[in-house]
This record gives sequence, structure tokens and C-alpha cells, in this order.
Amino acid sequence: MTHWQSAPDVALSRRQHRDLFRMQGRYLRRIALLALAVALYYVWFFSQFGIGYEQLTSGMQQLGRYFLRMFVWHDFFNWPFRYYFTQIAITLAIVFSGTITATVIALFLSFFAARNIMRGRVSGIVAMLVRRLFDLLRGIDMAIWGLIFVRAVGLGPLAGVLAIIMQDTGLLGRLYAEGHEAVERSPGRGLTAVGANGLQKHRFGIFTQSFPTFLALSLYQIESNTRSAAVLGFVGAGGIGLIYAENMRLWNWDVVMFITLILVGVVMLMDTLSAWLRRRYIQGTPVPLFNAD
Repeated sequence: MTHWQSAPDVALSRRQHRDLFRMQGRYLRRIALLALAVALYYVWFFSQFGIGYEQLTSGMQQLGRYFLRMFVWHDFFNWPFRYYFTQIAITLAIVFSGTITATVIALFLSFFAARNIMRGRVSGIVAMLVRRLFDLLRGIDMAIWGLIFVRAVGLGPLAGVLAIIMQDTGLLGRLYAEGHEAVERSPGRGLTAVGANGLQKHRFGIFTQSFPTFLALSLYQIESNTRSAAVLGFVGAGGIGLIYAENMRLWNWDVVMFITLILVGVVMLMDTLSAWLRRRYIQGTPVPLFNAD
């Protein structure tokens, strides 16, 4: 048996690397203490809020009954499919209108929140105010915005569009600004050397580099809003959530499962389209550097 095939001498390794093994012991003790703290938290939570074993088991049984109802579709061919698909189309229209509008607004404001663009004392104050605006907009949940706009403009898709615009402007604006700040500064210096103005440096030196992040975040947010926009219907902001609320109240769990499967299919289709757009506009195609002939 060669030296490399011999069995390792653990005792020798422990003597030679005492500090490493001591650090490993401290790490394992911290993990054990963290696991104990999490276990104690769960014990405190269930005992404090009165969640007993009987309530947990009965809830699991009731959940099982719901799942059984979901997979037994009664009188399927007489369902109002036109109404269902119309509401799904309205939901998608709300998502695209709200997200695209928020993307434009957030992109414009993100340049005023990026610290590598807004330099100087006054510009720094403007950047701080815009960032606090983003915090305010994204700090309020989309459902809360939906309730606010339902009170303001009434029931319907307009309230849903405005709710998506408000939350996505805050979320995307902050992420776009961080994408601008993460770019390399060398292209900007090169554009300054050839006499480019500020707008040209922002367009070709910053946004050209942050565009992949911008596109990826925008596409992901469209997918995410498609999943979460159903909640807006519960508060009266239009879309498929109204069907969810009606059928849950009537215990039509088969209809709930059918709508859920349709939404999952829509999200999968949009994910495929997003992957194609990423390959097309982020990865691109190789450019030949010379003629093979």
C-alpha cells in the first residue's frame, strides 16, 4: 500500500491541527445551541397560543378532506369555463399593465437613487429621499394597496393595476438602483475621455451593463405577480381571486383546484418565454471574429 492509499491517522491530524479541530468543535456547539433555541421557540409558541395536539390532528384531517374534494370534479363539463378563462385573462391584463408601468417608472427613478450617479451633497439628499420613497412603496403589501385603491377608485381591475404599480415601483426601483451601482466604472471613464455628456455616460456606460439585471428582474416580477395577483381579487381588485373567494366560500374545492392548475400552467408558459428572452437578449449569439473561408 502506497503512502496515498494508507489509512489517515486521525490522532496525528488532531495533534498537528489543534486549532482547526478546536474551531470545528466550537462550530458544532453553536449549531447545537441554535437547534435547541429553535426547538424551545416552537415549544413556547405552541404552548403560548394554545395549539394543542387535538387541534393539530383535526386540522390535518380537515386538510386531507379538502384535498380529496379538490381531485373529485363533479359535473365538470357544465362548468362556466368562459367565465373562468375571462377572469384569468383579466388577471393577466392586470399583471402586465401594472408591471410594465411600474418597470418604466422604477427604471426612471432608479437613476436618481443610484449613488454612483447622484454624487454631491444635494444629489446625495435626492438619492436618499428616492430610496426612502422606494422603502415606503414596497413596505406596504400588495393586498393593502389593493384595499386602499378599492376604496379610492372602486371595485375592478383599475384598483389591481394601481396596487401592482405601487408595490413594484418600490421593489424594482431599489433593485434597479443596486444594479446600476454594481457596474464597472471603466466604461464611464472611457466615455468621459472621448467627450460624452452625462446622459450618454448613463445610457452607454451604466445602463448597458445593468440591462441584463433589469431584464431578468422585470421578467421574474411578471411571473411573481401572476402568482400573487390572485390575492387582489379577494379584496375586490378584479381578476381570478373573485372566483377563488366565491368557490372557497361555497366549498367548491374542485373548481379551486382547476383554477390553480390553469394558473400553474400559465406561470410555466411564462417561465419558458422568460427563458427564451434571457437567452435572446442577455446571453446573445456568438459573433464570428473572422471568416472561416
